Amino acid sequence: MPQSLARLHVHLIFSTKDREPLLDDTVRDSLHRYMASVLKNLGCPAVLINSVADHVHILFELGRTVAVSTAVEEVKKTSSKWLKTQGDGFAGFAWQAGYGAFAVSESNIQAVREYVASQQEHHRKKSFQEEYRAFLERNRVVFDERYVWD
Repeated sequence: MPQSLARLHVHLIFSTKDREPLLDDTVRDSLHRYMASVLKNLGCPAVLINSVADHVHILFELGRTVAVSTAVEEVKKTSSKWLKTQGDGFAGFAWQAGYGAFAVSESNIQAVREYVASQQEHHRKKSFQEEYRAFLERNRVVFDERYVWD
């Protein structure tokens, strides 16, 4: 086969360090656009990005030649640097060290889009920690609670 073809979608989740509620309306839309441009430049187009005060959800298409860890590192590193330029309240900004990345089948993309889009409503009832534990359990990811949070 002369061509290498792939279409892989990833639902990426990560929080601010110590789940500090720093992502407010003054930066949220610009942050999403910035992250989308970083992913696009990597060849990993964003489908949808949304956030609440303490964490981000990104649904994106993983480029055929890009490792998940590379995409995550680049979007977190560059957006953290960008956020630090957005005012005194962001001078010490940092993302948590870890992340969760979950494969999304083509048949579930619309459901994940709707989930990502409804974050503000969703988090009126459930904390980030509750949500993240549920993702890990639903995806059968073995984890040690002592090392999940920072």
